[in-house]
Amino acid sequence: MNDMTDATESMSQTTAGQLKSIIERIERLEEEKKALSEDIRDVFAEAKATGFDPKILRKIVSLRKQDLAERQEQDALLETYMAALGMTF
Repeated sequence: MNDMTDATESMSQTTAGQLKSIIERIERLEEEKKALSEDIRDVFAEAKATGFDPKILRKIVSLRKQDLAERQEQDALLETYMAALGMTF
């Protein structure tokens, strides 16, 4: 029974070490994410100071993430909904 206790303690130490490593990696990534978010905010502030509209820039970034077919589908739906509401261009 003593061998079983030793094996359980050894496994627990290994598991605890893995858990600690995972938590520390997550914490580092969260810090990096925060730093990147601050950098992005700074770029938007710079763009605004130059005269660009940050809201429109965010929309463009969002649109560029989509493929052409997805963008076209959304545009068609938007036009349909706007026409139904009498909000044509």
